[in-house]
Amino acid sequence: MGYRTLKACTDDLLATGRMIRIEEPVDPHLEAAEIQRRVFAAGGPAIYYANVTGSPFPMVSNLFGSMDRVRYIFRDTLEAVSQLVRIKADPSTAARHPWKSFRASPTALSMLPRKVRRGPILEHTTTIDQLPQLKSWPDDGGAFITLPQVYTEHPDTPGIAKSNLGMYRVQLSGGQYQPNTEIGLHYQIHRGIGVHHAAAIRRGEKLRANILIGGPPAMSVAAVMPLPEGLPELYFAGALGGRRVRMVHGAQPLPIPAEIDFCISGYVIPERTLPEGPFGDHLGYYSLAHEFPVFCVEKVYHRDGAIWPFTVVGRPPQEDTLFGALIHEITGPMIPTVLPGVRAVNAVDAAGVHPLLLAIGSERYVPWGSDSAPQEILTQANAILGQGQMSLAKYLLIVAENDAPQLDVNDIPAVFAHLLSRIDWRRDLHFQTQTTIDTLDYSGSGLNRGSKVVLAAAGEPIRKLPTEIPSELNLPEGFTNPRLCLPGVLAITGPTFQTREAVDAFCNHFSADAPINQFPLIVIADDSEFTARTLNNFLWVTFTRSNPAADINGIGSYVQDKHWGCHGSLVIDARRKPHHAPPLIEDPNITARVDALATSGGPLSGIL
Repeated sequence: MGYRTLKACTDDLLATGRMIRIEEPVDPHLEAAEIQRRVFAAGGPAIYYANVTGSPFPMVSNLFGSMDRVRYIFRDTLEAVSQLVRIKADPSTAARHPWKSFRASPTALSMLPRKVRRGPILEHTTTIDQLPQLKSWPDDGGAFITLPQVYTEHPDTPGIAKSNLGMYRVQLSGGQYQPNTEIGLHYQIHRGIGVHHAAAIRRGEKLRANILIGGPPAMSVAAVMPLPEGLPELYFAGALGGRRVRMVHGAQPLPIPAEIDFCISGYVIPERTLPEGPFGDHLGYYSLAHEFPVFCVEKVYHRDGAIWPFTVVGRPPQEDTLFGALIHEITGPMIPTVLPGVRAVNAVDAAGVHPLLLAIGSERYVPWGSDSAPQEILTQANAILGQGQMSLAKYLLIVAENDAPQLDVNDIPAVFAHLLSRIDWRRDLHFQTQTTIDTLDYSGSGLNRGSKVVLAAAGEPIRKLPTEIPSELNLPEGFTNPRLCLPGVLAITGPTFQTREAVDAFCNHFSADAPINQFPLIVIADDSEFTARTLNNFLWVTFTRSNPAADINGIGSYVQDKHWGCHGSLVIDARRKPHHAPPLIEDPNITARVDALATSGGPLSGIL
């Protein structure tokens, strides 16, 4: 059976050497976050902070910091949950493997929550200022909850069956919030809570919500799972946790999970907002202050021995990378069911997840034909961009399975090589302009506003990708230091951004038969050496610092029948622009303090 409480999990991890305990005082103002980032980067254990400055509550981080630890935490249920998904994706699995189906049955039975009148969560109350005031990055606008589970019910049809449990950012302090009575609630577009909030506004009602922290680890995972509408996250939490979630009814207007560690109960006033942020986010930049809903606090509950779990987001990879890996492991088999013809999709973590999707589809429209132009995969690309959070993608690179059946969508260099050797820039670029992108992505034309592009490739290779840079590329003035990122991909340092005319001039400098065109993709960056140094750098710089419709250019470009294409290299302007958000940089004083904890005899000795 899974863990009933977070304490049961931490006790087990400590006993089995998968967690360390830090007794020295740790400040939640920057220090705890720096410890978490560095321990995660070192592949270290989970961390229990026994003495938290300014709060009576201990903290824990890095619970999900490795797939080995994730699989250990859910060792009793993960395979059965995965089997339930496989049965859903392919019902014939139950007939072919009845024993596996039988094993999955008890997991399905644990999905329905259990109604109770009392629970440990009601044992104590506290105030917002007594909670750990975690600040992760120097320019964050205040303290934040980084592993919240926000529970709401649909105002039109109250009850758990239409509930939503989502991980939405919560600002505890700073800004214009009234201490202890108001906190910030930030949710991005295309999130389930938005449907509930819209219904409450339409009805002229408060949106009741419970902000939950802690509880069995299955609750945190359930809050980030991209579940289909109609399947409440609490049901999934029961399946992954191996036991029905006990829900306390009657203490507050909304039920509260009995075993949760903290519950902030209150409501959102229709259409009232205050500036929320800044906050160092998972793209590796600050999301800036914007108007978001205000949550009015009525009661703060906590159980006896409550533990405050947290994570830190920033430039990938971070701990939330493992959430993505777990989601893919569980839900991957569902993709062909939800998106017919699509074999696999990879939301590339190193590029910030939403900026870049890689996909493998299939070409079945004219199986007897010789034309190798993308056809069905364009239909599939539209389906992908219309599906849940994948609709926030900016770049979608899709190839046909028929051309390379063994291609792995998670082998990023192989996917790029496959696509770039086949793609025809005159034909295979398809833009969507003036549309939505991720709330956290500041490369677009405004909050939630930007563009998308599909790069589709099918058929036999049309070029060989170069792996060396020619001695003479005849670069125009102001463009220097060409570096090879991947076969066929060149990074070039460009002048500091003032206007896009510099890249226009770069493209106009070359003819369509110039030698540089042997590189199908050119990235203009502020620092080509940094961009090409690692695969992750290339992905992060290229796809977080460009807006397709504005920043894609090409040598020998043209427009025909409103279709944009180019005869030579595709050129992406990935320089930082004035409207971009600033990148995340650690405080050197905090870094020095954490260094001291790693010296001989310190709690992090041998880990960092």
